[in-house]
Amino acid sequence: MKALVIEDEVLASKHLQLVLDEAGDISVIAVIESVRETVKRFGKNPQPDIVFMDIHLSDGSAFEIFNQIRITCPIVFTTAYDEYALKAFKVNSIDYLLKPIEVNDVRDALRKLRELSAADATQLAITNLISSFKKGSKYKSHFLIPVKGDKLIPVQTEDLACFYVDSGNIKALTYEGRSYSLDFTLDELTELLDPAFFFRANRQYLISRKSIKDIDLWFNSRLSVNLKVPVPEKIVISRGRIQEFRRWFGEE
Repeated sequence: MKALVIEDEVLASKHLQLVLDEAGDISVIAVIESVRETVKRFGKNPQPDIVFMDIHLSDGSAFEIFNQIRITCPIVFTTAYDEYALKAFKVNSIDYLLKPIEVNDVRDALRKLRELSAADATQLAITNLISSFKKGSKYKSHFLIPVKGDKLIPVQTEDLACFYVDSGNIKALTYEGRSYSLDFTLDELTELLDPAFFFRANRQYLISRKSIKDIDLWFNSRLSVNLKVPVPEKIVISRGRIQEFRRWFGEE
């Protein structure tokens, strides 16, 4: 079985290739790192027997590929995130693999793929999977924040380092150190923001991946996350959520 790997992280790509080799009966014919390269390859080459595709690529979401080309071969999506929209994947015949990927995960996915007995069933599963993800992937890209009474200013989500609770109010903090009040709860923001980039650290903080400066080992086997901007309180991740945090950060 000839497989195409679409993955922009070098370590993750190497790990997946080792796992595929161990799973047996799979030959990786190429590794591609971006949406642009994927579109180009499918436009000039025959489709492989199977594709292992990371969702978040260097130049955008992998689902942008399907707006430009038609892929009819089976696809197994790979990701470091297992919340929100990804739950929709469970109802489809085509599987997704949660990083770090293990040999048994690949074997189970291949077993499911072999059960697709016809090309039209494969294409239908792919279409349903893409549709399921798109329905849940419309995360907020910006906020219109009221300031000075009757004025609204646009703030891009990518410019926000974190969201936190301040005396019962929700504040959004920019990388420039400006804070704005929002008419949301942290629970609502957790649902509205892409979990690929934002993590609910605790009851008080929702933090951006790129805002993290470093991490300290803390008392009672906890972690203390330091951001690139000053925050009112120490951001502590409980022992019970460390594994989830490490997966989100892509360490496991």
